[in-house]
Amino acid sequence: MGKKKPKMKSVLCSVLILIACATLLAAAPEAKPPKPQYDAKGELLRPTDYREWMFLSAGFGMNYSPEPGSHEMFTNVFVQRWSYDEFATSGKWPEQTMFVIDERDAASRSSINQKGHYQTDLMGLAVEVKDSAKNPDKWAYYGFSADGATAGAMPHGNGCWSCHETHAAVEHTFVQFYPTLKVVAKKFGTYNESREQVADAK
Repeated sequence: MGKKKPKMKSVLCSVLILIACATLLAAAPEAKPPKPQYDAKGELLRPTDYREWMFLSAGFGMNYSPEPGSHEMFTNVFVQRWSYDEFATSGKWPEQTMFVIDERDAASRSSINQKGHYQTDLMGLAVEVKDSAKNPDKWAYYGFSADGATAGAMPHGNGCWSCHETHAAVEHTFVQFYPTLKVVAKKFGTYNESREQVADAK
């Protein structure tokens, strides 16, 4: 009987260690979801992990002006996973939602590709933020260069704010161009059907 005591003691120690580990894991704070961060001057810090967020859709050569001659790029749109999840249950965007539009150059003939276009270098980021605590108009727009670390909010006069205010199908977001979101917004009655009509964005 005496020889079994060390084994029992070892088992007891293992159980206690497992309990302690489980307690520590339960007490550990959850990973903070990505939210807008600002520097001391109030400029938005570049979101570094946006390509790990929810991918919404991509466009190619989109231009809100009928004028010819614009540079055709790919635009890839991402939003935080937690924000997407909230939208999926309400059809509305929560505070601190961030849309990141990843703008990339396009190429065609290269390697074995003979037709169509594919994405190449990052040209810049356009970021749309819903943050009432920072912006009296709730939504604000920021433009980052390809390697820019911070960006200030664009003034209303640049056209982005007024264009989204006038033409976006859900709040300030162009859900009419995101098929997976469009279905959700229609389900919850937050979708503005009239915004699908062809219009001059100027």
